Amino acid sequence: MNTVKTYQKVNSGKEYITFGISKMEDIYTIRKGTADEPHRHNYYTVLIIKHAKGLHKIDFKAYDLANRQIYFVAPGQVHQVIENEKSKGYAMTFSTQFLIENSIKLSFIESLNLFQNYGQSPPLNLNNKQFIKIEHFTKEIHTLHTGNNDMKELSIGAFLKLLLIECNNVCSINPMEINTDSTGNNIIREFKKLVDKEYRNEHSTTYYANQLYITPDHLNRIIKSTIGKTAKEYIQSRIITEAKRLLYFSALSNKQIGFELGFNEPANFSAFFKKCTQLSPSNFKKKEIIG
Repeated sequence: MNTVKTYQKVNSGKEYITFGISKMEDIYTIRKGTADEPHRHNYYTVLIIKHAKGLHKIDFKAYDLANRQIYFVAPGQVHQVIENEKSKGYAMTFSTQFLIENSIKLSFIESLNLFQNYGQSPPLNLNNKQFIKIEHFTKEIHTLHTGNNDMKELSIGAFLKLLLIECNNVCSINPMEINTDSTGNNIIREFKKLVDKEYRNEHSTTYYANQLYITPDHLNRIIKSTIGKTAKEYIQSRIITEAKRLLYFSALSNKQIGFELGFNEPANFSAFFKKCTQLSPSNFKKKEIIG
């Protein structure tokens, strides 16, 4: 059974480095066009793609690489880039530490409708005018990163924030207001933290609403209006994502995975998985591992 490769640091050779940016064509050349195996990062990744052909798999959902796309990969997500030819664009990585050191609040990142931790993570498709603006910020970041200017990290942080705001402004899926102090955003942040902590044992919207001292209907309205899915759908996405990761990367049986994820009966887990993915756990494993 495969073991997931996890990149802990932005730069494995230099632990103090918390930000990186490379041209995708250079990465392609270094790897001689071979695709990396599915892996995860403990940091954020943004792919700014000017031209590409191939696939980008994020948590086992495949998206076609195309021109003028931006992908956002959150820490912990499993992804893989498969290029049919040399791509043109940039791969940018940054850690939570980089955000803290450059006065970018984590609540700002969480308020953006860009890094979708669970469920679908489609690319942001831009028109030519929109892409030119994003590409300008990216080139400025690349120039700063390869130079030796004073306070270059702060400058990179400023351009990064502008880039992310611009991307959020053109995001096609219910863009959020950048108001990190609003009650709604606070509820969303707390809800996501609770789901991450409790999803193995608690599957109901009512449980999370009670923990947040609001009604299930109120929680659903807030989640639906901001991230485009109900609270129940978000909880289910978290469970399914973890189930897929365990099926692919662990040697646990379907029964053991079901118990791990809070299902008392193996049949209940199998039925839930098939309802959400249209595949049984065993067929998913065959499809992804055997091909």
